[in-house]
Amino acid sequence: MADSKKTKMAGEPFRPQFPVRSLADIRRLEETPLEQALTVRSTYEIFRNAGAAFGGKTALTFLRTGNPADEPIRWSYADLLAGIHQTANMLHALGVGPQDAVAVLLPGCLEYHLALWGGEAAGIVQPLNPLLTDEKLVALMTAGRAKVLIAYGSDSESGMWSKAMRLRSQVPTLTTVLRVAPHDEAPGAAGALPEGVAEFNALRAPQPSDRLVSGRDIAPTDIAAYFHTGGTTGAPKLARHSHGAQVFTAWASVQVAGMNDQGISINGYPLFHVAGVLPASLASLSAGVEVIIPTTSLLRNKEVLANYWKLVEKYRPTSLSAVPTVLAALANVPLDGADISSIGYCRTGAAVLSPELAARFERLFGLHVHESLGMTEMAGISTITPPGVDGPAGCVGFPLPYMQMRIVALDESGNASDRDLPPGEQGMVLFKSPNLFSGFVDPADNAKAFTADGWLATGDLGWIDGEGRLNLSGRSKDLIIRSGHNIDPKVIEDALGAHPAVQLCAAVGAPDAYAGELPVVFATLVPGASATEDELLAFTAARVDEAPAKPKSVIVIENMPMTNVGKIYKPELRAMAASRVVAAVVEQACGELGVGAEARPRIAHEGERLVQVRIDAAAAGALAGPLRQKIEAALAPLPFKTQVLTE
Repeated sequence: MADSKKTKMAGEPFRPQFPVRSLADIRRLEETPLEQALTVRSTYEIFRNAGAAFGGKTALTFLRTGNPADEPIRWSYADLLAGIHQTANMLHALGVGPQDAVAVLLPGCLEYHLALWGGEAAGIVQPLNPLLTDEKLVALMTAGRAKVLIAYGSDSESGMWSKAMRLRSQVPTLTTVLRVAPHDEAPGAAGALPEGVAEFNALRAPQPSDRLVSGRDIAPTDIAAYFHTGGTTGAPKLARHSHGAQVFTAWASVQVAGMNDQGISINGYPLFHVAGVLPASLASLSAGVEVIIPTTSLLRNKEVLANYWKLVEKYRPTSLSAVPTVLAALANVPLDGADISSIGYCRTGAAVLSPELAARFERLFGLHVHESLGMTEMAGISTITPPGVDGPAGCVGFPLPYMQMRIVALDESGNASDRDLPPGEQGMVLFKSPNLFSGFVDPADNAKAFTADGWLATGDLGWIDGEGRLNLSGRSKDLIIRSGHNIDPKVIEDALGAHPAVQLCAAVGAPDAYAGELPVVFATLVPGASATEDELLAFTAARVDEAPAKPKSVIVIENMPMTNVGKIYKPELRAMAASRVVAAVVEQACGELGVGAEARPRIAHEGERLVQVRIDAAAAGALAGPLRQKIEAALAPLPFKTQVLTE
């Protein structure tokens, strides 16, 4: 049986059976048993099928720059499959087996797709966020027992090559580093490489390009990838994806989103993140879509953003997909006569879309923004709003076929209870699905991920509407708890977001000795616009009905803290809010003691959970001791960790 699976002919690529426009259509898909509807066993099989079906058709288009006049680099589906074979065979020759991890530290580039899919064909791929510290990268690679590191051979993107060279000696299981040369680098430009380091493309070139030398028969339950969760700070966790979970994500995305070989998409999501790897890449490539990579910096490239609509006019993408913060930036880029009529489907995810941004995008560009929900623990996708279905902002669409979804009440700790809620009532979203992840590498991390009866506890808050669609309002951990009153930050954000001068905004809880937390909201302004904080506060308060939810302050900042995926990073905002509270305490203490401006303590937050006050003993003189005592006494009741130091 195993031999027949190894040698069987390529099958068909994924194709949508019919347009999905309702929950009834989802149920219609489910009438065929899943084992009959989906027979593909691995991501390798996806690329073998696509290579056979689409051959010379363009699979990947890499933009060297954001200038529409510059010539791109294109790979066909046949090129991609050949490169995947060569990469898997190279890794096999380096001793990588099905249980070994291949870590990847690359920017947006064509070779990322060889590392991803060749890595999964040979072993387990482990994409890494290059913005993580060396310490966290070492911890992740050590936890994954990475045997090979594939890294970008230049420091032009996040200092990746220097970082890779530092990591070499710190990961006990690492045997080889493979250097990916920047596109168009002259041969030999890198010079001699250290022992244990080799050129990626030179090493793979002599490998067979038509088969897997290993003869590996990949089972759906085999682990394909380790994806880390936890953002840019905090303790990242390694989530295990099976081949079956990733294949299901691709197949279900094709069915619900109607992907086909006439499609062209710009994938601006980072390829260490599930959104960029699975719904935006694997699903697209499984159906014959042409995927455009907009430079190594992707949508962080200012030239790409500035020329985005001109790039659309040149490359004629049929869909636009970006996180809400990128959509907000694009809303400030004028069309200047660019023809964007090729775009038939505009999609977002990763964070809840504000009604004002959705309305502005539709008003400016005639594009309705369709929302989806995806997460690392579900191989990148959970619900989709299909083309042709227009939902209000916050509506993330229908559950995937063969998926179960529940809404349950929160318990007193803000966790999932076992009490189901009827349609229309808000609670925590729970899932069971064929693309559910295989748990975390560290079993200790699984305790909070699942309920006692095996449902994934997402942490997302939402409700089901009359059409069976999921509507999101936020994250349970982002709730602002004011004197036991749960405040949904989205209520505040939607109110302030309606102001024409506001570009982005995010509400968080500021620590308060009496109430626990008080709502405050941070905002950035549209370029060229002006508004005072008092004006914005009054505007917001007038539009928030519930008295406890009315924010205590609006703080205008120049740049919103972001993750590398483009999500607003609320832990940083919470730390900023706490620092402001501490600053007010320090100001009052200094005023009462008559401490002059030259002797005022310095305040800074260390990470997300600690605010430090540093008193200069020499400058404060005899007042240093009393000042420290007064500040410590005033800070003690705050529900936030603070530290007062005399230097």
